[in-house]
Amino acid sequence: MLKPKVLKEEKRNPYTMSALTLAYLGDGVYEVYIRRHLVKGGIVKPQMLQRYATHYVSAKAQAWLITKMEQEDMLSEDELDVFHRGRNAKSHTHAKNTSLTTYRLSTGFEALIGYLDLLGEHERVDQICQWCIEQVEHGGASEDEFN
Repeated sequence: MLKPKVLKEEKRNPYTMSALTLAYLGDGVYEVYIRRHLVKGGIVKPQMLQRYATHYVSAKAQAWLITKMEQEDMLSEDELDVFHRGRNAKSHTHAKNTSLTTYRLSTGFEALIGYLDLLGEHERVDQICQWCIEQVEHGGASEDEFN
């Protein structure tokens, strides 16, 4: 069995990190944000939590959200650059039940969240995540928009 390495947490420069590493972090940050929102909203049954969370955290939802952010010029130049790095990163995995384009867009979305979190831009992460929640709850992507 592989023993976990003892890590000393150090300040890391997100500008020099792999976009896929940023996406890995961003996936977790966004997932926790959404889970907290659902639990605080009174959804407490695990099967319901999973069902509702999918509306926010699926590759289709994330692709729709980041596309809408771009259309509304919500992102700074640096944020767009990180999103594009994530979107264009070559991954050896691929999400089930979605197109490669959708998967890449969602990877870019996650890279953006990871980048902001690593920079310590927690207010910006909150702002983006809250905006995402509002978009999903007051509209959302159609099922066919992102396959």
